[in-house]
Amino acid sequence: MIFASATSLLGSGPAQAQVPAQAQAQAPAQQLVLGISEGTSGGLDHAQVIAKYQGLAEVIGRAMKAKVSVVFAREFKQLEEGMQTGRFDLVMARPSDYPARGMRDYGYSYIASTKPDGQCFIIAPKGSELKTIDDVKGKRIALPEQIAYMSRFCAAELRDKGILVDKEKVQFVREQAAVGFYLDNKFADVGGVASYSGIAKKWEKDGGRIIHKSVAQPYFPMVAHKRIKPEQLKAIQDELLALPGSDAGKDVLKRIGVEQFDTSSEARMRDLLKWLNI
Repeated sequence: MIFASATSLLGSGPAQAQVPAQAQAQAPAQQLVLGISEGTSGGLDHAQVIAKYQGLAEVIGRAMKAKVSVVFAREFKQLEEGMQTGRFDLVMARPSDYPARGMRDYGYSYIASTKPDGQCFIIAPKGSELKTIDDVKGKRIALPEQIAYMSRFCAAELRDKGILVDKEKVQFVREQAAVGFYLDNKFADVGGVASYSGIAKKWEKDGGRIIHKSVAQPYFPMVAHKRIKPEQLKAIQDELLALPGSDAGKDVLKRIGVEQFDTSSEARMRDLLKWLNI
């Protein structure tokens, strides 16, 4: 009885030693959450956002050797709470001040932004006598609603050019398309819109003028929770930078509406909120 028991115990050693390796081989892939925000301009529902960014999630998952699920943060409150609580392992969002808040306030790490950068375009109607940014002072200015990112962006640029919005005749409108309406109907002399907005993309084609383009700032940045390790961040960056080099990668970029990723904008991201006076 004693011999048999000893044999049994001795025999159980190698078998038990094999268990961790087998369990490790069968362990499910790490589950990560990518929070996506397209700001107030996006008109997609959750299912459409998941489909749109699924290819990007797979690229990140390949770098992380993990399964990455896409979650659509429709409201800014949901986006910020997701960063504050650490629910989102990764965040890709516009406007850019939210990922910047993630870095400043919640310990998120920079991964990349996208190209082209974002700018404030100061626009004037066809036939306007305004020629340069210096001509804007004292004129009627139309900007998106006061709390909007691009309104703050344009105000910061105007400030740097010696034009203080709170000292000027400014009309804040609900959305950027309304800036064009105000100019077309002579309710304002000049307006500020995002370079990536629909109105900016067609303004000159429709006969309007762009009299000033602001300093460039990071657009649609991606950040990662502090639990993501530096070597993992580097692996994600490498995968993102490689996207333009393959047809599959180009398709991922086309689906999300950007030309390429940029991993050199960290310093500008860290300075962004101070520049915006947030």
